[in-house]
Amino acid sequence: MRHKNNVKQLNKSHSHRKAMFSNMVTSLFLHERIVTTKEKGKELKRISEKMITRAKKNLVLDEKSPEKKLHNIREIMKVIKDRGVVTKLFENIAPRFLTRNGGFTRIYLLGRRAGDAAEMAIVELVVREGKTEKTEKVSEDKKDKKKTKVNLKDKDKDKDKGKGKEKK
Repeated sequence: MRHKNNVKQLNKSHSHRKAMFSNMVTSLFLHERIVTTKEKGKELKRISEKMITRAKKNLVLDEKSPEKKLHNIREIMKVIKDRGVVTKLFENIAPRFLTRNGGFTRIYLLGRRAGDAAEMAIVELVVREGKTEKTEKVSEDKKDKKKTKVNLKDKDKDKDKGKGKEKK
């Protein structure tokens, strides 16, 4: 029985699994979206959310405890070997999630892969860097379209009212 064994083994050795998830977390924070299998994605979500939480704690710590900040950075660097990605995590990604208490990543299921029929999924950060401006722009465009549709309907109704009066 597997009581209190939380790690999904994914049919890989410990060292292979550790290296694989290190690479996947690095890619996730670098590109903010990756495509992988469903089971790897679920495990990746657990790992990445813990790392974002640790990076968020660094933002809350005051300047009187630099050793705690350094400890958090070193703990993250055990998994992510690329210093550029670590700085991106602490300076760009963590501040975006400062008001959120959890749920920093989401998984979209894509269906089955053609070669081996493995279930595929997209794992992405909920708040992505370039998406906020575009979504605001799109929502404004939708509002404008709704207004124009309403205005056209009102004009059609006015025309219909005028025709009705002429017939009587």
